[in-house]
Amino acid sequence: MDKKQIRKYITIIQYHILMLLGVHCSVSGGLDKAFDEAKHLGIDTFQIFTRNQRQWKAKPISTDESLVFKAAFKSSKVKIAFAHASYLINLASDNDDLWKRSTEAMIAEVERCHSLDLAYAIVHPGAAKGLDENIAIEKVALAIRRVIKATPGNNAKIVVENTAGQGTTLGYDFQQLAKIIELAGSERVAACFDTCHAFAAGYDISHQKGFEETFSQWDKTIGLEKLAAIHLNDSKTPLGSRVDRHAHIGNGNIGKEAFRLTLKTFPDIPKVLETPKEENMDEKNLEVLRSLI
Repeated sequence: MDKKQIRKYITIIQYHILMLLGVHCSVSGGLDKAFDEAKHLGIDTFQIFTRNQRQWKAKPISTDESLVFKAAFKSSKVKIAFAHASYLINLASDNDDLWKRSTEAMIAEVERCHSLDLAYAIVHPGAAKGLDENIAIEKVALAIRRVIKATPGNNAKIVVENTAGQGTTLGYDFQQLAKIIELAGSERVAACFDTCHAFAAGYDISHQKGFEETFSQWDKTIGLEKLAAIHLNDSKTPLGSRVDRHAHIGNGNIGKEAFRLTLKTFPDIPKVLETPKEENMDEKNLEVLRSLI
């Protein structure tokens, strides 16, 4: 057996022991194409955009699209899949028209998730701009309550992601996420932890002590039971920079130890890469992560 066959054999073994490790998959050519990429990469979870995330308008999911996607899901080894909502959405906006449009877009996203059996829609809280942060947090929670009210019988959760804190964006502090979840007042609301964002916001997860302190703080403020997903990204910028720039695993300022600890500590939480995709880097980043098991 040559080295290439040995590596392939090891990868197969690792795939079966790895719990919920994946990437943000492409849906070019159809939503169901995400499962082709998942099979190629040997992953058991993924994140997708259910629509063009750079445009407000989106066609509803057709019955055929839903059936094809669900059939592909059922026949795959993927255990859980979810969506990332459009970056255009700003649930904290001080502009009433944009806030309303963002809320409506989030309602549509949650409905799309439900029709595809996606577990949840991840969304950034938004930018406060001219608003006091506390008022902006209340606006985010109000928007989420409206989304919940508009989607009764829908199983998809709304998952609020931590941010780097660039500009006036909310969510860089765990207390802010906790307040949004509290004010939203629904079991359908949870949180996503992004490693790059946390590091850039000042949470030093690069070593074991800092990692443990960070998640102890998360548990005290938000609750580990509210941790729905993890984005695995190294950071091009230093600790506390408040600048969001993703780097490949082990090639940034965070380093590999944080990712080893994440894989060890959270095997049952879906973890996806959001690193740059040029030159088959998803495969290379997954190889690095699997080597840390």
